[in-house]
Amino acid sequence: MRRLLFGLVLLLVVAPISAATVEGIRMSQGDDTTRLVLDMSGQVEYNAFLLANPDRLVIDISNAKQNANLAIPALDQTPVRTIRQGTPQQSTLRLVLDLHQSVRFETRRLPPHQDHPHRLVIDLFTDQGPGGTAVTTVASKSSTSTTSTSSQASEPSNTQASPQTAEAPSRDEPAAQAPQITPVATPPRTRHSLPRRDIVIAIDPGHGGRDPGAIGPGGTREKDVVLQISRRLARLVDAEPGMRAFMTRDTDTFITLRQRIQRARAAGADMFISVHADAIANNRNARGSSVYILSERGASSEAARLLADRENAADLHGGISLENKDDLLASVLLDLSQTASLEASVEVANNVLSGLKRLGHVHKRQVESANFVVLRSPDIPSILVETAFISNPEEERRLRDPDYQERLAQSMMSGIRTYFQRNPITETVKPQQHVVSRGDTLSGIAQRYRVNMAELKSTNNLQSNTLRVGDVLRIP
Repeated sequence: MRRLLFGLVLLLVVAPISAATVEGIRMSQGDDTTRLVLDMSGQVEYNAFLLANPDRLVIDISNAKQNANLAIPALDQTPVRTIRQGTPQQSTLRLVLDLHQSVRFETRRLPPHQDHPHRLVIDLFTDQGPGGTAVTTVASKSSTSTTSTSSQASEPSNTQASPQTAEAPSRDEPAAQAPQITPVATPPRTRHSLPRRDIVIAIDPGHGGRDPGAIGPGGTREKDVVLQISRRLARLVDAEPGMRAFMTRDTDTFITLRQRIQRARAAGADMFISVHADAIANNRNARGSSVYILSERGASSEAARLLADRENAADLHGGISLENKDDLLASVLLDLSQTASLEASVEVANNVLSGLKRLGHVHKRQVESANFVVLRSPDIPSILVETAFISNPEEERRLRDPDYQERLAQSMMSGIRTYFQRNPITETVKPQQHVVSRGDTLSGIAQRYRVNMAELKSTNNLQSNTLRVGDVLRIP
């Protein structure tokens, strides 16, 4: 019996403890925020800190090992340049995120849920904290959050890797050190109005790169003419006071349908317009423009996708996240956002279609509904414009004509202008704030925004219920 017990103890001592691995990396983009979700093979303890010159985020994961088959997601339009992995110490996995710029970051662990394993969530914020300091929030080795300033170590990094071949960090990178903890002061309340901002119009030229789109009888490629029309529309938008254009692509490059939505959301778009040229095989007589919005079936399928993967879903307009909400609340928030977005899309589409009717013949005299993926953003009014039929030889010729391209752009611009004249956007709303005006009370503001009054006071460091006209309150 004694020998059996000794053998069991010896087995426990020499048996290797299973090291965790990063099984996958998922990435999503929001306004000024990039989220990375590391799918882990087990629960882990970790430490995360920033390094400067060049900017990097280092994540040391205890009792973990490299995954040689780890796939790195596309990093275009994100603050992350490359992702590398290595083992600076035995049983410690180091992930290094080489950054294009300084960031703030927050990290936390999530337990397994439904089909999701243990996860490590990393949020990168490209805006700056109070006084321009890159403030970080790290939840390391426990569920308690620690607030600290970014490390200012100036050690150089000589190793680079493409996303497809993540390699170990350079040997001269120091072992993870907990940053010096310093309290972060509450931002002082200011007595001024919220800043105005430009209205952002996301313009999405369809197809591109290896995807030529439809090809006309004369060899005209859809991807070329819609890019030319989109550039003309962007110039008109930029010339409009208070508006700014954002192109999802400005060159002949291929981007996925989801990436088009992500880029628009990352740019803070208030409207999304996808530009295409229609075609019908074996029918050269079809002609005219059409305007589409998302169908109810498309909205329903997108809602189901977002609710099934809430932790990866970017915040809704106004900074409202679906994450950590129960099923009913998340469903209600998403439904409200989608309903408002679809109602706005209908109005935008009708205004744009009216402009196109003044230009000439339209193929469909009413706004049509379709399940286009690029229209599925739940919080951005989105429309798709079929400018003309490239399969019609006469309209193919017009689509190549710079004058006609300009008139098409002007017609769409007329609809955009009309919509925002009726629905002006004059103030920033992220994060949500309230400017105190005469007659406002703390209880009334809490009731208006449906928040707890004690939490409202705590968020704004208020010692009493007294408010002053002109104060700016942050809404929790």
